[in-house]
Amino acid sequence: MKRFLIPSLLILTLILAACSATPASLPTDPAPDSVSSSDSAAPFDSAMRTDGQGAIIFEITPININAPTESLEFEIILTTHSIDLSMDLATQATLTTDTGLTVQATLWDAPRGGHHVEGKLIFPASVDGKSILDGATKLTLTILNVDAPSRVFEWEVQ
Repeated sequence: MKRFLIPSLLILTLILAACSATPASLPTDPAPDSVSSSDSAAPFDSAMRTDGQGAIIFEITPININAPTESLEFEIILTTHSIDLSMDLATQATLTTDTGLTVQATLWDAPRGGHHVEGKLIFPASVDGKSILDGATKLTLTILNVDAPSRVFEWEVQ
């Protein structure tokens, strides 16, 4: 009988400990479903933009629009649980200003594949020697055919 008493007490102790443990707190507000979000514009609005269409969440932040060099760069984070992220975003992305200029991305500097990818999407900062930001008040980044027909991200500039 003693050989059953010690294991029984051990099991009872484990059960009581598990039952009395404090449960992890869960958020009370579920995260909103995001199709596309945009924060209110400041003189230059550097806020991150998100798009959650389809099975991929895009998070895009301009890096150097206040002080462009030879290129305009955007940090992009892609997250999914069901799609391989092997695409070359440079072939699917354009940057347009409200002055009518449109440029194609020149480089998607990121690892290929997986379900969580971070990288830089790079565009030329000038066309025919003229800055694409001259006279512009709005930039629009458009990405086509990445698990959604079109994803559009906008920023106000001075």
